Amino acid sequence: MNGPPEFEHDLGAVKRRLAARARELGFDRCGVAALHLEEDARHLAAWLAAGFHGSMEYMRRHAGLRADPARLVPGSIRAVCLTMNYWPARARPAQAVLDDPARAYVSRYALGRDYHKIVRLALRDLALEFQRDLGSRYRVCVDSAPVLERALARNAGLGWIGKHTNLLARDAGSWFFIGEILTDAPLPPDEPASNHCGSCTACIDVCPTRAIVAPYRLDARRCISYLTIENKGPIPVEFRTALGNRIYGCDDCQLVCPWNRYARAAAHPDFAVRHGLDGAALAGLFAWTAAQFETRMRGSAIYRIGYERWSRNLAVALGNAPSAPEVLAALHGRREGAPGLLAEHIAWALGRHGAAAG
Repeated sequence: MNGPPEFEHDLGAVKRRLAARARELGFDRCGVAALHLEEDARHLAAWLAAGFHGSMEYMRRHAGLRADPARLVPGSIRAVCLTMNYWPARARPAQAVLDDPARAYVSRYALGRDYHKIVRLALRDLALEFQRDLGSRYRVCVDSAPVLERALARNAGLGWIGKHTNLLARDAGSWFFIGEILTDAPLPPDEPASNHCGSCTACIDVCPTRAIVAPYRLDARRCISYLTIENKGPIPVEFRTALGNRIYGCDDCQLVCPWNRYARAAAHPDFAVRHGLDGAALAGLFAWTAAQFETRMRGSAIYRIGYERWSRNLAVALGNAPSAPEVLAALHGRREGAPGLLAEHIAWALGRHGAAAG
């Protein structure tokens, strides 16, 4: 294709059909954004210059693509942005789990099946119909592609970027996934959403590691989601007690946000809780073998961190748990022959309980 295609369709009608079909495929909201991200690109450059990306070198490596989505799909001029709710209404109450240090807290988005596959398949079905109607180029993106998805979703009118840097919607809070279809179809864009955080600083004040260093500015190196998921090495000692019982991600900034009183429950059955992860005992999870982790976590977002990092996170949480017999037995039970990364965290945890680590 040497130039943009000629469109003779009623693009407003196409957009309405697209939104209706998106709802049939399980999406909750749909909007269209033009690909103008100059100011967001400057914010990204400053964030990278501050080193706030930590070990996520892919953020720096693909910064140019994030700033200019048209480079991902030559000729693209629009992003169709969609959201899919994931709040697990039937899960054990999040705060009740956080308040029980013997139980494991898993970020609400990871309690069911891996959202990447679910959202990507729905996006692909939508995009194929879109291509059939218009003959346009497209690419579907779900988190893993180098796209400033929250900025695009904001420009598509789906919400504003809150002080915790998550996307917020007045009628849906923040418990939703975001996906995009980049396309060269000149669909009518929506108006960007306005900011409604006001003077509230609840998310900043509640962060256990003070990772939100200023409104709209997150130092990932301090963030529990980064420390337990993206970080491949030891969890820095200065943050271990702040992790509490959070073994995969952290939702504190969302749990305290007043806009989440309007959050909508997930409709997709694959976001339902699996394997009792909405409040399982730490000692029980730590007793899983590598084979059990492989079997139970395949198909989950948790699977990508692997058994060793999963165990590392649990060891820290067990170090923060009450000194009950089952906690000490769990730590001692895996001390022998533990690989280096895990051994160091088990030793730290036993030291927290005043137990001999050697």
